[in-house]
Amino acid sequence: MRLSEILSKPVTDKFVQVEGFLGNQKLGTGKQRKIAIGKVALNFFCKNCQDDRTFCSGEELFCVGANEHLVSIDCVLKCPCCDSLVQMWFLVESEGDISLPSPYVRIQKRSEKLSEMVLLSREQYDDFSELLEKAQRAYRDELGAGAIVYLRKILERITEQVAEAAIITTRKQNGNRRPFNQLLEEVDSKCSIIPKEFSANGYKLFSELSEVVHGDSDERMGLEKYISLQRLVVGILENVRKNKEIMDAIGFLGWNDEEVSEK
Repeated sequence: MRLSEILSKPVTDKFVQVEGFLGNQKLGTGKQRKIAIGKVALNFFCKNCQDDRTFCSGEELFCVGANEHLVSIDCVLKCPCCDSLVQMWFLVESEGDISLPSPYVRIQKRSEKLSEMVLLSREQYDDFSELLEKAQRAYRDELGAGAIVYLRKILERITEQVAEAAIITTRKQNGNRRPFNQLLEEVDSKCSIIPKEFSANGYKLFSELSEVVHGDSDERMGLEKYISLQRLVVGILENVRKNKEIMDAIGFLGWNDEEVSEK
């Protein structure tokens, strides 16, 4: 497997064996070398094309040494149909010496700088995909509260959208918003959006998210709770996506085309 294949996949903690890319020569701290590892390919939403596209790099990338276990790799990915660009940065870590002929490596960190014409991919969950990716990025950067903020925003938004589609009022008679836990309970009662595995404790989700967001938990607690909360939020998105009646209503109202404004 070439290193480009690892850089083109989601970030994981697993070390994977790749073909050597440093020519069996150590790369000193701060030293730069051109490496041939194949094209890096990642999906982004191109505003010019109004669709998800697979942005690709060139065959040769630039690598900077950190130590015998770490290198930094920079590249620019280009939309295949227009001139939209994404600047990418990877911190690649190895189990042993990274200059070996077949090192085991993983992506320790990945970051992208999006141009004004590019958004994170919307392939799976439309405008929610970008918020999910931002939550995951915050989690990878050990920003527990930040990651939870995005999950809470997703839960609020999808619940309100389903409520509107199912003709469930989101406001009280005085015009104020209904308490969210009441709205979530009514939406779930009518549309069954909470996954069955969480049905017994599903209404505690928002309070768990709010506890972290409002500072009642520290960053560590947010990181510890993230995986479970993220799985539940994704489960809700999946249930909504599988409900054709709700999706038809949401699509008819044009919400699938809304642009995420949070950057």
